[in-house]
Amino acid sequence: MKILDKRYHHHDDSESISSQGLNADSNEENKDEKTLKVLLVHWVNHNKSHQENFLKWVDKAEEMGKDKTAQFIKKANEYIEKANEMLLEAKKHM
Repeated sequence: MKILDKRYHHHDDSESISSQGLNADSNEENKDEKTLKVLLVHWVNHNKSHQENFLKWVDKAEEMGKDKTAQFIKKANEYIEKANEMLLEAKKHM
């Protein structure tokens, strides 16, 4: 019997794998999958809280006459929005 790496499982019909070992790996993967689903939502929510703060500071920067600074903060906000879209897309494929 081949020793299985937890990151990559491969076996053919001639190999004998104990159901206990397979269940342990399956449970670990299931736990990781649940954790990743939660993390994806958490990351989006966390990013949104930053976005709210960014937008407040865009206004403040503009009030200070720091238009270029405000533009870069706005751009950063757009990148965070794009990152959120990618994280939500990743969640769809779980």
